[in-house]
Amino acid sequence: MIIGGVDVAKTTIVASKKMKVLLTREKRSRDYLRSEVITFNREDAENIAHPHNFALVISVNINKFLVKCILIDPSSSANIIQWKVLEQMSLLDQIVPAVRVLNGFNMASEMTKGEIILPVDAVGKVRIKKFHVIDGVMRYNALFGRPWIHDMEVVPSTLHMTLKFPTPEGIKEIGVDQPAAEEMFAIEGTLGKKS
Repeated sequence: MIIGGVDVAKTTIVASKKMKVLLTREKRSRDYLRSEVITFNREDAENIAHPHNFALVISVNINKFLVKCILIDPSSSANIIQWKVLEQMSLLDQIVPAVRVLNGFNMASEMTKGEIILPVDAVGKVRIKKFHVIDGVMRYNALFGRPWIHDMEVVPSTLHMTLKFPTPEGIKEIGVDQPAAEEMFAIEGTLGKKS
């Protein structure tokens, strides 16, 4: 979970400007949200092994490459992608240098290596999104936070292990890769095990 961060070069924020932005967004939110109703039912959870406590891990096309092990994190304020994924896509030359400090839930900090703008195709709904690039150890290839979730109008359900979102063709969904979620968050090793 990435709960915040600051641009290294821009550390001061004027409070009056921040308040003005919040008021502007609030006025537009009524026009921004669609009127479709998204619901989940028992059939949505039929093929899911219950009980579970797994995270939402999906696979989607990023820049026409199928990227697996993408964590959906509604508590994150950033979209993140690993350096090694961009290296495999041969996109390192498109990274814009920009250092940003990202803070996790335990307030551990990670410095980004830059930013990149990429098209994300989720079941035919394409959005151009900014990603912060990190070269650290993560159990996932990318993380989609609120910037992607809100732009896609995604409604995630951890119980049903699915994401639903409106499109001009109706409500579409992305099922979570439960085996990948199980593997990604499995505990490695055993405490107290004697050799």
